[in-house]
Order: sequence, then structure tokens, then C-alpha cells
Amino acid sequence: MRVAIVGFPFSGKTAVFTAVSGVPAAHLRPAEENLAAVRIPEPRLDLLEKVFKPRKRTEATMDFIDLPGSREGDVEEAGLAKHLPTLRQVDALVLVVRAFKSESVPGHRVSVDPQRDLGQLRDEMLVADLTTCANRIEKLEKTLPKAGKDRDVLKHELELLQRCQNALEHEKPLTAVVRPGDEEKMLRSFGFLTQRPITLVVNVGEDQLGRDVPFRDPHATATLAVCATLETELIRMEPADRRAFMAEYGVQALARDRLVRACFDALGLITMLTAGPEEARAWPLPRGTTAVEAAAKIHTDLARGFIKAETVAYDDLRAAGSLRDAKAAGKVRLEPKSYVVQDGDIITIKFNV
Repeated sequence: MRVAIVGFPFSGKTAVFTAVSGVPAAHLRPAEENLAAVRIPEPRLDLLEKVFKPRKRTEATMDFIDLPGSREGDVEEAGLAKHLPTLRQVDALVLVVRAFKSESVPGHRVSVDPQRDLGQLRDEMLVADLTTCANRIEKLEKTLPKAGKDRDVLKHELELLQRCQNALEHEKPLTAVVRPGDEEKMLRSFGFLTQRPITLVVNVGEDQLGRDVPFRDPHATATLAVCATLETELIRMEPADRRAFMAEYGVQALARDRLVRACFDALGLITMLTAGPEEARAWPLPRGTTAVEAAAKIHTDLARGFIKAETVAYDDLRAAGSLRDAKAAGKVRLEPKSYVVQDGDIITIKFNV
């Protein structure tokens, strides 16, 4: 899971990256992409540690990328065109727009206008996708008259891309027109930016904390108000000092946890849990994953020799207090290959190879 953080100069996108990753700004390389693996908070592992007493606890991680900044006045101010190869490879995007005012930090294009900046970021994404779409349509129109056995496949691709082109020309992101499943898979190799789930971060000042988010993006899966400068201070504090500081400013949860969770949800993921004497672990899975697919995520041998998935829901284990009591209460089930894993399922794969 890879997420790129995108924003105009002086938006605070690097401060957001620092707040999420915990990497000090002094350790970042301004002229290069910065990458950090961030743990996905999973408090349900606390219960598994208590019940199973494993030697190790393993949370899932998500990679965040901070792209090199551009100088104000550059042709590619947002850095989108320059970074398309990277952006087309990520799974989700975080768009950062600035809502705070500061005499020491100039605004993008002189003034501070987060809605304008969001519109410009969206426009750059639309243009990038429209260019890719038009180029492929042109090639297909030349190829189709000479096509052989793959004619029907190419024709279907052309019709889909023409529908995409029409949507983009009317300023609609592809998430609004591409159907999940076969259509989504057919377009995956193009790396369309507007097909990526978007989380919008509105970077506010300390004086704006506690207020409602100034505006929302109807095409974003989530919109978060974050004071990036404050969050970079919080992430460096000891937990006890941090709690007091957060209470003083009315901050309910760290931006790191809120943003990671928002991106996790935007990607349509759920969490499967496994536990035993060696390890308690959280596994991110696409929603709709079957038991045998989940087994393959752990190890291919488990999928190859799959017999059953011993499954108990997290809430049932918590209510029972132990796996033995959960079994006595009839809450532990043996599920087949086709079982669709649910969020919070604690699973042990029974297999034979």
C-alpha cells in the first residue's frame, strides 16, 4: 500500500509527511522522494496479546511518499507532471491544501485560497488522465481495423476509454464512471490519477482548530482538518506530555492515526487478525477476500493445502475472554474456502501439504 502526498508550494505537504511519518524535517532530502513506512493503528491487537501472550506483535504498515517540492513560478508548480511515473504507481493520493495564514510563509500565488488550490490540483489530474486517455484512443482507432482475434477485447477497451474521455472532458473523475471489477482492472495499467482514492487534508492554523472543516471535496473519500505544524510537535513528544498538550488544544486524535485510517478505508481494506504463541498480527485485505485468498496472503502453502479456516469474530472473543470459552459458547466456526473474511475476524488456517 503506497500513498503519495501532493500539494502546491507552501501548502505544508512536507509538514504533513513529517507529522505522519515522524521523520524530522532535517532528515528529509528536499530534492528527492522521501519514503516512510507508517504503522496502521490496530488496538484490537491489545486483546490478542492478553489472550494469546505472543512473543511478538506485528501491525500492518502503509508507505507514504513525499514528492520533491517545486519552486513557486515553475511551470509544474504542483509537481504532478514531473512526478507522473511515481504517482501512477501509488494506490492512493493525499491532496494537501493550505487554509492557514502566516506573514512569514507566503501563500501560493500570493493569496491563501484552499478551494482554488484544490481546483487547480484536480485540473492537473484531469489533464494528465485526459492526455493518457486520448493517446491510447488514438492508437486503438488505428489498430482496430487491422485487429484479429483480439478485436472484441480492443473494441471493448476503446468504448470504455471513450466513456472515460467524455467524463474527463466534463471534469468528472474516473472514480465516478468506472465500475468496480472488470472495468477497473482493465484500466489499472494506465495508472489514471482520478481513478485513485483521494483523501483531502486541509492544513489549518492553530486558531482554526476545533472548527468544522472549511469545505469538503465531494470526490474525496474523506476530508480532514489538520494543523501540520502542531502535529509535527506532537509526534516528537513523550506520550504523557503529548496527552496534556492535545487536551489543551482540543485535539482528539493524532493526525497520523486519522490520516492513516482514512487512507486505509479509502482503499477499501479490512483487517484480518491472526494470533498464537509466536505472534499476534494484523493483515490488511481487500474487502471481499475469501478465506483461501487470505490464507495465500499468509503463505502459499496454507492456500495450497487449505482445509478449513477456524474463525472467531473479535467481539465474540472479547465477550468470551478466551478462545476456549469462545469455543464453549459456539462462537468459533470452521469456514470453507469460499468464506468471505469479515473485518476483525481472528483466523487460524487448518491445512495439510
